[in-house]
Amino acid sequence: MGLSKTEMFTDQQNEIALFAKVFGHPARVAILQQLFKIDACYCGDLVNEIGLAQPTISQHLKELRHLGLIKGNVEGTSVCYCINAENWIKMKETMLQFLNQDISNNEDCC
Repeated sequence: MGLSKTEMFTDQQNEIALFAKVFGHPARVAILQQLFKIDACYCGDLVNEIGLAQPTISQHLKELRHLGLIKGNVEGTSVCYCINAENWIKMKETMLQFLNQDISNNEDCC
């Protein structure tokens, strides 16, 4: 079987693309904003806060957990979520390093 396309790229390039994917959907951005707003473990109903169906919220939470940007604990019949501070800082450092690349002032460019 052939290489998957992601294997053609460096680990850092794949990591940046995965982090960028998080911000590629407004529901994930809204979930992260809600978790930052609470600034604690959130055990409430994100469906009511965000306004999307439960399966949709669950899918976005799964993506955020998969990347390690949030973590969750089961408490009774509910799951409580919060930002994974260590991974959030790592993501910020990786993205800032990428985004802080500057374009030279080469005026000979197209």
